[in-house]
Amino acid sequence: MFDYDNLIQFIKYGLAGGLATVTHIVVFHLAAWKLFPALQQKDHLVRLFDLPLRPIDERHRARNSMICNVLAFLVSNMVAYVTNVMWVFEAGRHPFLVEIFLFYCVSGLSILIGTLLMGLLIKRFGLLTTYAFAANIVSAVMINYAVRKFFIFQG
Repeated sequence: MFDYDNLIQFIKYGLAGGLATVTHIVVFHLAAWKLFPALQQKDHLVRLFDLPLRPIDERHRARNSMICNVLAFLVSNMVAYVTNVMWVFEAGRHPFLVEIFLFYCVSGLSILIGTLLMGLLIKRFGLLTTYAFAANIVSAVMINYAVRKFFIFQG
């Protein structure tokens, strides 16, 4: 028998994750454009919105992209937590402070792996910031669902 409840939950998780991902992308690109320059002329949003950029060398672009990613993580992870608790999973497996601590730890580990990967792809291979950023997001999604479902929340 097919378990529709898990399918519905995964779809909700995907939608909530989509909202958090959009938040992450927006915050990352705003920070990479205005606060810590990390974008290139060939980046998709730069071309789409014809954004003016300051020149930056590869070493600083790699460092700045990682800083922007941390800033975006702090904001988007709170969006993820709120939407997960309100719509996807049931809170209560752990006390509130433990739950949010675990949520940020797991997300932090996955974003750390993705951020290091992003920095490496830029610094070592000169990969376009947009593609290096996408590699970061893919690595985070792969870890987060299972850990949140089975260890942080009550299924």
